[in-house]
Amino acid sequence: MTQLRNDSRVFVAGHSGLVGSAVLRRLGAEGFTGVLTATLEQLDLRDQAAVNYWFRANRPEYVFLVAGTVGGILANSTRPAEFIYDNMMIHATVVHAAHLFGVTKLLYLGSSCIYPRECPQPMREEHLLSGYLEPTNESYAIAKIAGIKLCEAYRRQYGSNFISAMPTNLYGPNDNFDLQSSHVLPALIRKFNDAREARQPEVVIWGTGSPRREFLHVDDLADACLFLMRKYEGDRHINVGTGEDLSVRELAELVRDVVYPGVRLVFDSSKPDGMPRKLLDVSRLHELGWRHRIGLRDGIESSYHWYLEHRGELSAARGGGDA
Repeated sequence: MTQLRNDSRVFVAGHSGLVGSAVLRRLGAEGFTGVLTATLEQLDLRDQAAVNYWFRANRPEYVFLVAGTVGGILANSTRPAEFIYDNMMIHATVVHAAHLFGVTKLLYLGSSCIYPRECPQPMREEHLLSGYLEPTNESYAIAKIAGIKLCEAYRRQYGSNFISAMPTNLYGPNDNFDLQSSHVLPALIRKFNDAREARQPEVVIWGTGSPRREFLHVDDLADACLFLMRKYEGDRHINVGTGEDLSVRELAELVRDVVYPGVRLVFDSSKPDGMPRKLLDVSRLHELGWRHRIGLRDGIESSYHWYLEHRGELSAARGGGDA
């Protein structure tokens, strides 16, 4: 298994985003001293020449490739060109530079939206490319699938130790709470808090409330990423999640109970639901010895407290995804 040392040169690509900031916290808690980062102003990960220059100058040994342009149904539906271009370029430049400059190991992070819309549940790794994608996030999913295949191709042709992990829906500190571009859980936290402060009698939820979703706290994901960097050497991507799901209605009720107890829920069925269900089969990860630790209610409570503490600085900063 990988001999990742505390003084190894570890590059976190996308360190300012939801996942990247959690990986930084995890590495810091473990006492890593050689962590490398680069802001968007310092390094455009879509620029191959710039990425090559940075890798030549900094020589990372390990890479957590967690950068990307991300968002919910609205953002995916209205900005498909950005989602496919940004993500394909980011993955291509970093993976190629990691090959050129002898990176010991790279972990590429995808998304559970890679699986077909009508995928059998729970979704197993071998279900990839077995059916049509969900139309509302097709561009993002295609880019993420390309990233998986990119890592597989470099393994096959060059023997590169590049692995891929597919997380379920994520939430936690440093999430995006902008209602135009956020995912469902932070959007619900924001909606219920806005309604509470305005003393509104009801909160409108997109869709019918029937789709089922799985949620993983981002600090659990960061723990899993470090675990996989140390323990996993397989050529097939591996799912990362809780193996548990609930309906959007149940999620909304849970967020309501934390943020604004008693308010009435109204479901707007004219808005899209997205995939009917997205539950990952995480049996392979469990067999390796990793399981999540943070319960959903506890995670929602801590995320809500984080939002209340940071919303002033978020209001001016957030718009889309994180590169």
